[in-house]
Amino acid sequence: MFVVLHNIRSVFNVGSIFRTADCLGVTGIFLSGYTPEPIDRFGRLRKDFAKVALGAEVAVPWEKLKKFSVALEFLRCKKVRVIAVEQSSNSQDYRKVKPGHSVAFVFGNEVSGISPAVLKKCDIIAEIPMAGVKESLNVSVAAGIALSRILGC
Repeated sequence: MFVVLHNIRSVFNVGSIFRTADCLGVTGIFLSGYTPEPIDRFGRLRKDFAKVALGAEVAVPWEKLKKFSVALEFLRCKKVRVIAVEQSSNSQDYRKVKPGHSVAFVFGNEVSGISPAVLKKCDIIAEIPMAGVKESLNVSVAAGIALSRILGC
């Protein structure tokens, strides 16, 4: 099982997702676009990242990629089913998604979500139904909900 974090802005959201991924046994995380990574430009572990990830940044294998398409190419070669977690007109309720054996979950930007171009490349779009005024969740909260429910944890 893989997670792809595409164009996420907040280092704290990314660190939190690393921590959740570690708890759920995620195989690896791809950081694409401008998503922050656990190490700074000098090759040192980022203190702000480590404060939230609490060691998961060392425990969970990860790779930084400039483009989502590189992660997608790797996943397709491994015959991994790609599931975007996003609100969309053609999404399905995340509680009804049957992921199968090899799966990757894609999470996107906190404000604009996952772009239509990236959504078109995914096999499934899973949506967490919303009630209330805001109609959205923090990306790290959405990742925790979707990953634990879909994986049956």
